Amino acid sequence: MISILFENEELLVVDKPEGIATIPERQKEKDCLLGLVSASVNHKLYVVHRLDKEVSGVLVFAKHAAAHKALNEQFNQRTIHKTYMAVAHGVIERSSHKIDVPIRQFGSGRMGIDHKQGKPCITEFSVTRRFEAYTLVKVHPLSGRRHQIRVHFYSIGHPLVGDLRYGEKAIQSQFPRLLLHAHQLTCRLLSGEEMTFTSPLPVSFRQVMETMIQ
Repeated sequence: MISILFENEELLVVDKPEGIATIPERQKEKDCLLGLVSASVNHKLYVVHRLDKEVSGVLVFAKHAAAHKALNEQFNQRTIHKTYMAVAHGVIERSSHKIDVPIRQFGSGRMGIDHKQGKPCITEFSVTRRFEAYTLVKVHPLSGRRHQIRVHFYSIGHPLVGDLRYGEKAIQSQFPRLLLHAHQLTCRLLSGEEMTFTSPLPVSFRQVMETMIQ
């Protein structure tokens, strides 16, 4: 069952679990979040943004065209404020940092750094906790490129834990999930009121972190 964080006449905010796609995949028979939530609330929903299948956390759907347009404009103008929690391999020495390197798609859905042909891309982060061989970080993507956070951390030599696409598979496959979670999202309603929606770290995320303390 999908947990609903907030609902009114214009939008619906859910707590997305990891392992399920936001929209239909190529294999149409597989469940997707859009289909499950639409059926659950018996209401047509509009996709405003997406989270990677492997990522959990706050996801917003619009409930009518006007709300959809307004939210899209906020995303396009980058006035939506998003906060992610992630665990990276290695101990990051800096307490905070801005990664400002362009990325583009290279094929098969894989993104990568390209200083000549890539699109501008900025990710800010601060260190929340250091473990013996890992670092818990709070991340603010200032742009919204595909796989942005995952690619940026991989580019600085600290791939995210459990990331099979941007890390060494032999190592990453030892973890049950990607440790990337959409923790908070702040947006404006049609009335102009600003609201922040929060998803706590899920059990699956915390359980992996607990093994890092032992």
